[in-house]
Amino acid sequence: MRRGAKAALVGGVFAAMVGGAGFGAYSLVNDVTGDGGSADAGPAPVKSGPPTGGEVRETAREFLDAWAAGDARRAAGYTNDDASAVRALTGYREDAHISEVKLTPKRTSGPHVPFSVSATVSYKGHSERFAYDSRLTVVRGETTGRALVDWSDSVLHPSLEKGDRLVTGKAAAPPLRMVDRAGVPLRARDYPSLGPMLDALRAKYGAKAGGTPGVDLHVRPAGGGRGAVTQTLLTLKKGRAGTLPTTLSAGLQKAAERAVLRYDESSVVALKPSTGEVLAVANNRKDAFNAAFLGKVAPGSTMKIVTAAMLIDKGVTKAAGPAPCPADATWQSQTFHNLTGMVPNESATFSESFARSCNTAFVKLIDEDGLTDASLTEVAQNNFGLGRGDWKVGVPSFDGAVPPSPGPDRAANAIGQGKVLMSPLDMASVTATAMTGSFRQPVIVPRSLDGRELATARGLTASTVAQLRQMMHRTAVGGTGARAMASLTGDIGAKTGSAERDGQAKSDSWFTGYRGDVAAAAMTEQGGHGGDAAGPIVADVLRAG
Repeated sequence: MRRGAKAALVGGVFAAMVGGAGFGAYSLVNDVTGDGGSADAGPAPVKSGPPTGGEVRETAREFLDAWAAGDARRAAGYTNDDASAVRALTGYREDAHISEVKLTPKRTSGPHVPFSVSATVSYKGHSERFAYDSRLTVVRGETTGRALVDWSDSVLHPSLEKGDRLVTGKAAAPPLRMVDRAGVPLRARDYPSLGPMLDALRAKYGAKAGGTPGVDLHVRPAGGGRGAVTQTLLTLKKGRAGTLPTTLSAGLQKAAERAVLRYDESSVVALKPSTGEVLAVANNRKDAFNAAFLGKVAPGSTMKIVTAAMLIDKGVTKAAGPAPCPADATWQSQTFHNLTGMVPNESATFSESFARSCNTAFVKLIDEDGLTDASLTEVAQNNFGLGRGDWKVGVPSFDGAVPPSPGPDRAANAIGQGKVLMSPLDMASVTATAMTGSFRQPVIVPRSLDGRELATARGLTASTVAQLRQMMHRTAVGGTGARAMASLTGDIGAKTGSAERDGQAKSDSWFTGYRGDVAAAAMTEQGGHGGDAAGPIVADVLRAG
């Protein structure tokens, strides 16, 4: 039962050592009941307001003391969720096999108390030291008035989310030796972006790749069964690694890893259009999120590739046909503008408006007869394979969202805003489809490994492909993508994008392009114009390809 809610809090500063070699090394100054109440006779007045510095120090000391002693019930009595805390603290000792716990509070002020943990994990003759940092927060219980530790599973270990457990035993899957398309090892230390993927690949393909599991301490996700992605925290006995082939190219992966270092919060994906194979995937982020595959953000004007395919297929216009570019255009009460500094051109062709990334030209064209609120959705799903939730890449991925949208969102969707959401993987696939006319579902693990059924889509006509390639080539050599693609030669094409997001001072930078049999797409959060940040990243990858 939760014992209280958070309030505005203050605290003091303390640094004391608690814990001991083994359990039961400490005792409390005062006797404490099972629910954390004092044994003193008579009811104490219910306190209010934030805990004092003294209360923060005392509550943290008593909680850490009981935890170190292995007394889960007593420690839980100093929290505002004793039922959850006693389960987690009991599992810490019995399921994770962690003993000899020493907890050292660090200097702090306010209600937050950081502390270090030093312990031993022992299981069937295997033993390793285990050290990490965590923190707790002391709050005032609403009903009890007591100063209590605000319980969450992350107090136990910062990697834990609600309902997760620490478990020591046979590893969930054998270790994995990931190799590229030529058999070159892909180690996380050499290719940091691949590290977060390794656990997902290990959970799904570890058994199929051979090898034998070892013994480790790992995070078991809440509700996780077979195939759940576990995070290994400590290895007690190494298993024998199995070998997992991937479609990646070590050389292109290295180039992608270097390219995303240009800008923070950047992601890039490279594909082989003739097969759909992922050649490289890299992220440069503060978190470990695989935004390259799982990002769900507006793609800005890179979406105009799909919109252009719709307009050509529906007979609205063609590359050499008219597509006037006025200063502004209104669709159902919402007025759309172009990038600052774009000179209007009422006599522009569709190819020219595409290369200049003229928003107003696209907004005016979606008003033509024969188009509906669902037209863009139909082309995205049926021709480009987007937004159906059926991609089986080999690791978790997002295959885009292009919902039918009435009102102003119909126009906004056409220029990659509104309700449209994409990842760099999606936009690399869009470019690959535009290049070849065939949708080939992206894969990072060969289908031959597990025989999974891949998604299919109709693709594009030869005429539409020829016009899209002509417009993307023009964008790369003389349009908004020319500066980023300037050093590249051969058969090249590109499309830029700038996507606005609520609460951001700068737009997200998007860029997608192709060269030869490589298509790539990148996104940089708050990177500004597509050619400024994402463009150089894509160019670096295409140059290496």
